[in-house]
Amino acid sequence: MEIKVNFLDNLRLEAKFDDFTVIADQPIRYKGDGSAPGPFDYFLASSALCAAYFVKLYCNARDIPTENIRLSQNNIVDPNDRYNQIFKIQVELPEDISDKDRQGILRSIERCTVKKVVQTGPEFQIEVVENLDEDAQALLMGESDGDSATWIEGKDLPLEQTIANMTGILADLGMKIEIASWRNIVPHVWSLHIRDAASPMCFTNGKGATKESALCSALGEFIERLSCNFFYNDQFFGEEIANAEFVHYPNEKWFQPGPEDELPAEILDEHCLEIYNPEGELFGSNLIDTNSGRIDRGICSLPFVRHSDGETVYFPSNLIENLFLSNGMSAGNTLYEAEVQCLSEIFERAVKREILEQELALPDVPAEVLAKYPGIVEGIEALEAQGFPVLVKDASLGGQFPVACVTLMNPRTGGVFASFGAHPSFHVALERSLTELLQGRSFEGLNDVPPPTFNSMAVTEPNNFVEHFIDSTGVVSWRFFSAKSDFEFCEWDFSGDNEHETATLYGILESLGKEAYVAHFEELGAPACRILVPGFSEVYPVEDLVWDNTNKALDYREDILNLHRLDDDALADLVERLEESQQDNYTDIKTLIGIEFDENTNWGQLTILELKLLISLALQRHDEALELVEAFLQYNDNTVDRGLFYQAVNAVLEIVLDDELELDDFLPNLSRMFGEERMAAVVGSVSGEVRFHGLEPTSMKLEGLDRHLRLIESYKKLHAARAARAAANG
Repeated sequence: MEIKVNFLDNLRLEAKFDDFTVIADQPIRYKGDGSAPGPFDYFLASSALCAAYFVKLYCNARDIPTENIRLSQNNIVDPNDRYNQIFKIQVELPEDISDKDRQGILRSIERCTVKKVVQTGPEFQIEVVENLDEDAQALLMGESDGDSATWIEGKDLPLEQTIANMTGILADLGMKIEIASWRNIVPHVWSLHIRDAASPMCFTNGKGATKESALCSALGEFIERLSCNFFYNDQFFGEEIANAEFVHYPNEKWFQPGPEDELPAEILDEHCLEIYNPEGELFGSNLIDTNSGRIDRGICSLPFVRHSDGETVYFPSNLIENLFLSNGMSAGNTLYEAEVQCLSEIFERAVKREILEQELALPDVPAEVLAKYPGIVEGIEALEAQGFPVLVKDASLGGQFPVACVTLMNPRTGGVFASFGAHPSFHVALERSLTELLQGRSFEGLNDVPPPTFNSMAVTEPNNFVEHFIDSTGVVSWRFFSAKSDFEFCEWDFSGDNEHETATLYGILESLGKEAYVAHFEELGAPACRILVPGFSEVYPVEDLVWDNTNKALDYREDILNLHRLDDDALADLVERLEESQQDNYTDIKTLIGIEFDENTNWGQLTILELKLLISLALQRHDEALELVEAFLQYNDNTVDRGLFYQAVNAVLEIVLDDELELDDFLPNLSRMFGEERMAAVVGSVSGEVRFHGLEPTSMKLEGLDRHLRLIESYKKLHAARAARAAANG
């Protein structure tokens, strides 16, 4: 995690990280102002808080109340060496806690991350750099000795060279990548989480059988998502980018809808139109670009090459971001390597969907076949030693597809977790299934997987596949676990070099009657591609283009960001449009309008329901406000402070709407209950003198929205690199 420090007045310091700001000071006796704890005080508090966190986790998992548990820490300083200290943590437990849980709580404190880092002894590297924002990567990997060359199946360069190339590309873009976490809970299964230090919303996860292969995976995914703009899906790019010569890529084209809002003739082809507009319900206005919001420019469309004949077909950027998510994207050392990975993932997800939705039972991989891969066997045995039965399945559907499956069962909770992996090599597909299973997960995290079901509707419901796509935690049918499989086991092998494997995978698509559309991206310095297979590789239903398109943001974005500047007529129009749209009241405003608000602010927690409530208060529509505040309080998952604010609003509205009650008679005790400051805001909100309490004013220029501005700054680095590459190519 990157922590940036600013020097304030006197000895005060400001540390900024993620969406937080921490102020440190020194006591008056040390010439400070005593306005905040000192840096060492924060360090001491961090270990006590970390210990308490692990106690809380333990108790929450076992429904043990923590109200009567107390924890304290004292640091005992060696009088002869003040840097030699004992951190003494004491915990007071109620008498009714069993001896087993007492020991469990003590063991949980031993897991404290701060404690483990201190005990291991962190290494400090101190240096001067010319520019903090352009510093090299902070990947925490040891320097290569220059002679190392670790090759793994599927890679066209050694891991060491791949890591060096990719980190260099990111450094040249001005992106400082940091490793947020590593996981290695069973042998031969590594995963990590990396992110852009300046814009932590840009992150990826990597997995592999070794530390280096996992890092390659994470870096490759990071570059693939930069190349395909995935980090910025659904988000507003800001007015500068929206008005730039190009928004996404220099080779994009903009096409105007017809006079009756018909789809432009220049986009898609007949094959795609049969899939995306079978009933003629899709119109040009459905495909306006969400990121720029430039309705006047028309439909932003990106060129893809039709694989069957090499013809260029333009796909609306809106259609891609609405239907495909990250499916069909990859980066590699070569384009063939990237395409193999890309096509493999497309097959993995399509076959996974077919297995889940048709409730198919798969054959086991025989023990004698598994024995050929001792690293995989060792990882599985380690999981089973922890009490998690593991099933290893052939998901090729009788040898048709290069897909494998590893499924974990959790007898403690009754949950199951089916993980799929794909690659032309049987070994690599199995390895990917296992590493995907544990990517970013602890043993405790495996307690969150859902139980199987015989309810076919729950399995086939479209959002279930979305859950499986995102983190494999969707529901699985009990029929999947039948010992009577729907296919015979096949020890398939589609492997060769990457060029051969690419041709093989495209051949499978062709045999299915599918058409692939391919875009290559090399402007960042690494080969990357995006492959769309209409009617096969979509994640969301095609109907979403008409009924749940992300560009609904364009109907509300400007008004909501200018909320404090709207007059009563504009506010009434906004709330009427929200009502008529039948949007879910519990949709986050940040999701609705594509703005990354800081989640720790009221904007970040704001829902459509609360926005309607605040507008009703501003318009003095007290009856509507009362109905909305009751709904808010019934289903509120906002902060405690916001909940108390609306609890007080509810009471005041009840009073002012009752002809027999006078607010002045209740204010003294309401103020004792909720506090003078909160009640002033409540009364002002109900009277109309305070509008949109807790929401800081902003606008389309995004003032004060630092989190989103950091995301835009990240995108501008890509935009500049693409513009420079286009200019260099003439």
